[in-house]
Amino acid sequence: MSQPRDDRQDDLFGPSLEKIINLRHPLVRLAAEIDWDFLAGRFGSVCRVGPGQPPLPTRLVAGLLILKHMHNLSDEALCDRWVENPYFQYFCGEVVFQHVAPFDRSSLTRWRQRLGEEQIAALLQESLSVAHRTKAIETKDLERVVVDTTVQEKAIAHPTDARLTHRAIENLIDLAKREGVELRQSYLRVAKRARRELKFLRTRLGRIIRDIRRKIDGNAVLEDRFGPLLDLASRVRQQEQRQRGPKVYSLHAPEVECIGKGKARTPYEFGCKVSIVTPVTAPRGGQFVLHAKALHGNPYDGHTLGPVIAGLEKLTGVAVRRIHGDKGYRGHNYPDRFKVWISGQVRRVTKAIRREMRRRAAVEPVIGHLKDDHRMRRNHLKGREGDRINAVLAAAGYNFSLLLRWFRRLLHALLLILARALLAPRFA
Repeated sequence: MSQPRDDRQDDLFGPSLEKIINLRHPLVRLAAEIDWDFLAGRFGSVCRVGPGQPPLPTRLVAGLLILKHMHNLSDEALCDRWVENPYFQYFCGEVVFQHVAPFDRSSLTRWRQRLGEEQIAALLQESLSVAHRTKAIETKDLERVVVDTTVQEKAIAHPTDARLTHRAIENLIDLAKREGVELRQSYLRVAKRARRELKFLRTRLGRIIRDIRRKIDGNAVLEDRFGPLLDLASRVRQQEQRQRGPKVYSLHAPEVECIGKGKARTPYEFGCKVSIVTPVTAPRGGQFVLHAKALHGNPYDGHTLGPVIAGLEKLTGVAVRRIHGDKGYRGHNYPDRFKVWISGQVRRVTKAIRREMRRRAAVEPVIGHLKDDHRMRRNHLKGREGDRINAVLAAAGYNFSLLLRWFRRLLHALLLILARALLAPRFA
């Protein structure tokens, strides 16, 4: 695949976007402030020179990822909105109004898989850079932070033992039919009637697993094809028998973990843990997300503090002076323990630190906005890499939405100043 290229130019017969949009619109101002060359360098680094059709322009891809999570849109809804909205097109670098989208829904999926978490983190880094350049956030806001964790749930059905066993039977039978493996009996009808009889389902699932293993024995191609699903089905059957081993909560998302955060409304959540870092101060542009990281394996909060702060300092380039966390971070692994303050701590607490500790709860509404408004409530992206990508994109979309509000406030303040300057001579 060759390097992405951007050969968009004026069309003599098409309407120019600059003539049909309001150039004072916050999205236009945001597009002018973003360093698209920086994003092009990061996104273009995953492409190599070679045969094939050139990929989409990197500005188009970066703009689409920002707009998707800034406005809480699915891939399909984003494609529809992009064709209808000239501001979306201008933000993505179009010169003239496009009546047909130059990309497909699957283009976003392929680019996310190609980029990965490391390159997509450039969007979060650029959002903080724009905020710093426009005075929405200052350097001192990056030095004193709040760290907290939440659960990013996976888009799966609520796991029950009977349903998992029945789904394992259905998936194995479906794969056997597609691969031409004839089984002596499928048990689909009896399994459907007996979904509540776990022992019955467990027995039939074991028969299907053994039958398939006998039929594909010696066929390396079929063994590779059936191997992952057979292993998952065996794990499902073993957990029914109370045997040890990692528990499976979903066949199509085996990376899902069961996490209990002590909530009365949701005692257990199925997904992965995500660490969120925000300023403990009150920046003028709002409570930006400074760092977001999906953490697999359901680690103890205190054991995640060291890697999270190291990633934060690498992302922002600013050394952290104070870290505030809740009581879940007791026994943390951060090297300099004198930089960390835990809720309820009495020793070494000055008046300034006490004021900051009272603002620790400001991270909670940020987490709520990330989940409800920026697609972190239920993650639809596949695999562990999808968990990590979605957490970073949600944080970047949240930051860019704060920047839109910040530019809107600046525009209102400018118009107010101009109005006062024009009206002042009349009443002098």
